[in-house]
Amino acid sequence: MKAFYPIGLALLLAASVAPSAQADEPQLKVTPTGRVLVDGALYSGPDRELFKDGAAIPDVRMGVKATYGKWSGKVDIGYSMQTLGLKDIFIQYTFNPTWLVKVGNFTHQYGLQSSTSSSMKASFEEPLSNTLFNAARQIGVMGVYSGQQFFGTFSAHAEPKSIKQTPDEMNHQGWGFCSRLVARPFHTDDGTVFQIGISGAYVAPQTEGEDMPHEGFTMAGNFPTRVDRVVAAEVDLTNARNMWKFTPELVVAKGPLAVEAQYFFNRVNMHDGLHNFTGQGAYVILRGLILGQHYGYSMSDCGLATPKPGSFEFVALYNYSSLSDKKAQWIDDDGVVCDGIYGGRVNTLSATLNYYINPYMLVRFNYAYTHRWNASDLPRADFNAFQVRVQILF
Repeated sequence: MKAFYPIGLALLLAASVAPSAQADEPQLKVTPTGRVLVDGALYSGPDRELFKDGAAIPDVRMGVKATYGKWSGKVDIGYSMQTLGLKDIFIQYTFNPTWLVKVGNFTHQYGLQSSTSSSMKASFEEPLSNTLFNAARQIGVMGVYSGQQFFGTFSAHAEPKSIKQTPDEMNHQGWGFCSRLVARPFHTDDGTVFQIGISGAYVAPQTEGEDMPHEGFTMAGNFPTRVDRVVAAEVDLTNARNMWKFTPELVVAKGPLAVEAQYFFNRVNMHDGLHNFTGQGAYVILRGLILGQHYGYSMSDCGLATPKPGSFEFVALYNYSSLSDKKAQWIDDDGVVCDGIYGGRVNTLSATLNYYINPYMLVRFNYAYTHRWNASDLPRADFNAFQVRVQILF
């Protein structure tokens, strides 16, 4: 019997060590994600014929996110107006609480609005300036540092069409890099927030189509409604060498009141000695909690957190955007150099009421007035929208 003692002791030790080893092994956690937006809108104004009253489901998303130790990832598929599209698709590695790197297709950090998804804009729709002068999701890599008083990112990315077309189909693949740097000395639990930052980017020319020169940029955005999709401002630039852009940002909050602001500057440099093109825009958002104690802060997003369930919020927005530059030059079909590029100037005033029902549901009520002028290919227009949105997000 004594011969069996070492064997029994070894089995006992193995049995005691095995649970400990399993306990140290990371656990795979998979969570479904999704969202549904249901919108209704009534329009009025002298240019009423441009818009039709109605309802729409502008966004449906289904996806999954997973975590395994320091690794995480997400796959998100969107469906809108009979169109299926790829949204967030990325893998992320978190080195520690302050450093991470992300690789895949996602929105790279460039300014305040890039830190929140399109469905979580407090002003119902994101400011038109952000639509015009920021980029959609792009394939690339982004490093993020999130410290107590400083936040910084750096990204390298391919052009947005790379998610749908291969480089040989585009004739050439555009690329770029961007960075967001933010100082946030105050972000307390009682809703006192102050942060100031600046983002900058360089973008190489992008594709204009098969067998065409790879030297173009397109900037375009719709009126602030998704029931109808009507272009508010648009410009197509050719003979472009590159684009440089920057955007300073500001967030100030105290208790139930907050201000968010941002300015955009985009410079497109041209070939052939043509005068460059400059696009500009800015917005100011005033936020106030009618029901709710104070605003919170999201360290990972580097901005105000979504108000708590049961909160009722009023949001006022003013936005100015310009895609018109009288000094910019272009070449017509006859090879003649022409002065002035006029993609349009747009003013928007809006007021929104947000009711955060629970962690997964909210309702938004919105009024928006938009005025467009100074566009060569688009008529002068005045637009009033009365909108409501019911949203489920998990």
